[in-house]
Amino acid sequence: MHKRLGLLIMTALLCGAVHAQSTFVHPWMQKRVAYLGDSITDPKHKGAKTKYWHYLQEWLQITPYVYGISGRQWNDIPNQTDKLLKEHGDSVDAILIFIGTNDFNEGIPVGEWYDIKDEEVMAGIHEPKHMVKRKRMYPVMTTATFKGRINMALDKLKRTYPTKQIVLLTPIHRAGFYANDKNWQPTEDYYNRCGEPFQHYIDAVKEAGNIWAVPVIDMNALSGLYPLMDEHVQYFKDGANDRLHPNEKGHERMARTLYYQLSTLPCTF
Repeated sequence: MHKRLGLLIMTALLCGAVHAQSTFVHPWMQKRVAYLGDSITDPKHKGAKTKYWHYLQEWLQITPYVYGISGRQWNDIPNQTDKLLKEHGDSVDAILIFIGTNDFNEGIPVGEWYDIKDEEVMAGIHEPKHMVKRKRMYPVMTTATFKGRINMALDKLKRTYPTKQIVLLTPIHRAGFYANDKNWQPTEDYYNRCGEPFQHYIDAVKEAGNIWAVPVIDMNALSGLYPLMDEHVQYFKDGANDRLHPNEKGHERMARTLYYQLSTLPCTF
């Protein structure tokens, strides 16, 4: 009797699981998604013919609007936003931003998120309202620092597309890129020329999620790509000269990570 009951319960659970699987619809299926970024997103870059967004287009029938340009930094995101608005207006469901590795390489200082000023403000806490002195935070808006650039970009994006899903992707790990004598980029275990480690730029993108109320997908951790190890050369364009740009296999791995991470986020509201 107990065995029969157990069998019936197991069958019901399996049927329920199969039913749930068959009825799941990925929230980004058949959506219109804009991709802002640098060479890893740029359709013209020769690191890989098939980029991560191509795979998402194939698997989810996403309509991609791609604006990433090789070599660009966070200060170009407002320009890419303007192009998106000009070409597609409000006809976009979500925006992914995948950029930052070139800011590190260029030696842009990380900077601070806020200028702090002493001001007076009216307040009443367990007493009649009256003027009190408080410190107030003003977002730093400058292209001279990494955090200032992110502030400027997200301020513009959230004003231009207040009803759209905006998702930040942290840069992936980077190893050597040796194009020529004037473009010779050391591995990420070296600090850049302004004395900042790569990790500070990754941390800043993650912090921006809380500051600007946008989800962050930590591709630096979740993609599993680690070009500093020879064993991971298989995911990059060239083990000798380019462990910065993923090849098709690397892009597919990134795309699979994004497929599952995006399934936890709404694409439209």
